[in-house]
Amino acid sequence: MDQIKEKVKLAYDALEDKKGGDIRMIDISGVSVIADYFIIASGDNINQVQAMTDNVEEVLGRAGYYAKIEGYRGGGWILMDYGDLVVHVFSKEDRLFYDLERIWRDGREVSPEELV
Repeated sequence: MDQIKEKVKLAYDALEDKKGGDIRMIDISGVSVIADYFIIASGDNINQVQAMTDNVEEVLGRAGYYAKIEGYRGGGWILMDYGDLVVHVFSKEDRLFYDLERIWRDGREVSPEELV
């Protein structure tokens, strides 16, 4: 497994471990230079959103990957920038409002099975 797919899989598993809702992985490498992948997930409340973020940071940190993190205090939308991977963790309300899946619909949605 190449490095970016490993990173995406680790982040996906960390979000899933904290019961992240509607986790979507989008390959945007063909449509943007911002990153290769986006992961978008939502939590039921701010505590869950922060716990999901903490878990991603811990799991990827153990693997040697470190992020710039924005929005942690507010907890409505936390962005974790790993360079080639950007993880967006939303409250349900903020996710509906910003609708990143619609904005990045030109990207290709990836299933967990494609990462192994």
